[in-house]
Amino acid sequence: QAGRYQASYRALRAHVSMLELCKSPDLVAQVTVNAVLETGVDAAILFSDLLLPVEPMGLALSFQKGEGPSIVPPVRSPGDVAKLRPVDVQDSLGYVLEAVRRTRLALPKDVPLLGFAGAPFTLAAYVIEGGGSKDFSLVKSFMRTEPRAWHSLLGKISRVVSDLLVEQILLTLAAALPAL
Repeated sequence: QAGRYQASYRALRAHVSMLELCKSPDLVAQVTVNAVLETGVDAAILFSDLLLPVEPMGLALSFQKGEGPSIVPPVRSPGDVAKLRPVDVQDSLGYVLEAVRRTRLALPKDVPLLGFAGAPFTLAAYVIEGGGSKDFSLVKSFMRTEPRAWHSLLGKISRVVSDLLVEQILLTLAAALPAL
């Protein structure tokens, strides 16, 4: 993925928020392709953020400058887990899928495109903590005191992540088929 060290990335981020960037397929394609062209690596990783699935699940996501991500309301009880909405990836995260299409078209044909998604445990930790954490005390407590809700949360997040990755794989395969 594009590194924070890249001048082209820093210049873009000076005018565009993280969420605006992630939700703009054209900008995602630009950042992903620039990373390949500027570094000369042999594959591209789709530029994205691992927390994008939390919004369609019913949580607000924002990025605070110098603070990192903020998720409101955090998930702190079995009732909070029950309120999380199922996600139709095509409808709710279609901008990520469109970014895959546009990035694949913009990349040189011989450069593979790797998809991107966050691991379910990582997403669960963020939604419980409400952002980043140094000690994950709320996550550890939730796992111990609410094991059923913890497993339910991981299940809901796993479904979204797996659906998102499957769609990314299908799009990259579809783009590769004409070349076979």
